[in-house]
Amino acid sequence: MIDSKISKPILGVETSCDETGVALLRWDPEKPGRGLLSHALFSQIALHAEYGGVVPELASRDHVRKLLPLVREALKEAGLTPADLGGVAYTAGPGLVGALLVGAAAARAMAWALGVPAIGVHHMEGHLLAPLLEDDPPEPPFVALLVSGGHSMLVEVRAIGDYRILGDTLDDAAGEAFDKTAKLMGLPYPGGPALAKLAEQGTPGAFRFSRPMVDRPGLDFSFSGLKTQVLLAWQNADKTEQTRADIARGFEDAIVDTLAIKCRRALEATGTKRLVIAGGVGANKRLRQQLADAASANGFRVYFPRLQFCTDNGAMIALAGAIRLAAGQGQDQTIQVHPRWSLETLPAA
Repeated sequence: MIDSKISKPILGVETSCDETGVALLRWDPEKPGRGLLSHALFSQIALHAEYGGVVPELASRDHVRKLLPLVREALKEAGLTPADLGGVAYTAGPGLVGALLVGAAAARAMAWALGVPAIGVHHMEGHLLAPLLEDDPPEPPFVALLVSGGHSMLVEVRAIGDYRILGDTLDDAAGEAFDKTAKLMGLPYPGGPALAKLAEQGTPGAFRFSRPMVDRPGLDFSFSGLKTQVLLAWQNADKTEQTRADIARGFEDAIVDTLAIKCRRALEATGTKRLVIAGGVGANKRLRQQLADAASANGFRVYFPRLQFCTDNGAMIALAGAIRLAAGQGQDQTIQVHPRWSLETLPAA
């Protein structure tokens, strides 16, 4: 149980991939909304669009350019100065190693200069805890569906820091499948949101694709075969806009149905009545609606972060870091990042 409070604001820094995010948060476990003071975000979508995907070196350089201006912006919005900070939290992994090092080095330098503690945060724990930023946050135990970038996983959360992975992605994660499918259909970068928007014009049932791995035991995910099915359908179909929209709708329905089926199975396996959805795909309208309907029909509660906190952001890092700093888990001045990092290795908070 966390019973201490961080009396001064915590700065959160997120630089794991192609978005630079910062936020200021005053941690109070009793306060709805968890004390968020300000946040600022810069997306590199325009930078990477001409390449059709994230270029790691360009991402790192842009974090260098944008991070400190965003910190100044967040401080100004909150009416604070650097001297008001009580600690710094930053994303230490998983992610692109160069991008992670930019945030880690800047955060460690700020913490050292200010004489305050710093802590490296697990990116996926940040997503997992993002719904705690809302006014009606979930309390453990709960099941979390984390669908962010290269990750699709179901996690049993017995307490903060006490995680058991129930199912993970075996190849393409849901977000990757969205982006790759959009690219093969000629949609602009970033493909996932473009495909979801196109699917709104599609005819339900015009194309039906398989729901991967729902016909066998277990809670793992695999979407590479679904992507291949869509490719074959697209190659053999007429290339009208309506056909493209119909294929997009069929693909989206397959992804959403698969995620929803696995979520219900995870709740049944754990006996839990609370489900948290987090990560970029958690912003998908059809997924949110289907899970909300399932919750109403099956007697469980589903929690979503607000849309701006589904994608990568500094607020979730500030929150996760504040919780761990409040538990006395500040780290030494060593700059360490972890491009690959299992949630199950984290200590309890």
